[in-house]
Amino acid sequence: MMFESRESTRRFFFEVWSKATSGEALADVERIVADVIGLHPEYHDVLSDVPHLIKRDLGRDDPEHNPFLHMGLHIALREQLAADRPAGVRQIHAELIAQSPHAHQVEHQMIECLATELWHAQSAGRLPDEQAYLRALRQLGPA
Repeated sequence: MMFESRESTRRFFFEVWSKATSGEALADVERIVADVIGLHPEYHDVLSDVPHLIKRDLGRDDPEHNPFLHMGLHIALREQLAADRPAGVRQIHAELIAQSPHAHQVEHQMIECLATELWHAQSAGRLPDEQAYLRALRQLGPA
């Protein structure tokens, strides 16, 4: 998923949730987004408050944190799994799922590794290191 601005990204989340809750048909990517939103009931009220959140800065220290970043990481992971990119991420996911009955918690562990590598890359002004990311994922245990 690529958007030209933070506002357009947030509007997409709001629109998908509105469509999902009203029973409208969803496109493939919208179903992925709606599924991720569905796994996070703590964000359902947030996604009904468009005027309040559409332009609000939600930093790392924000008491509400950033639900859009969190859900975006879930979506990015699911896209990685679908494409098996970086190569091997799908196998690691399958192994973690086999060890744990908590698929959502496995995703949380994996997105923490993804977020850490993205932060390191951004801080160093470089592309993410796929091998470092995969090494971090391989160190995860059952959720």
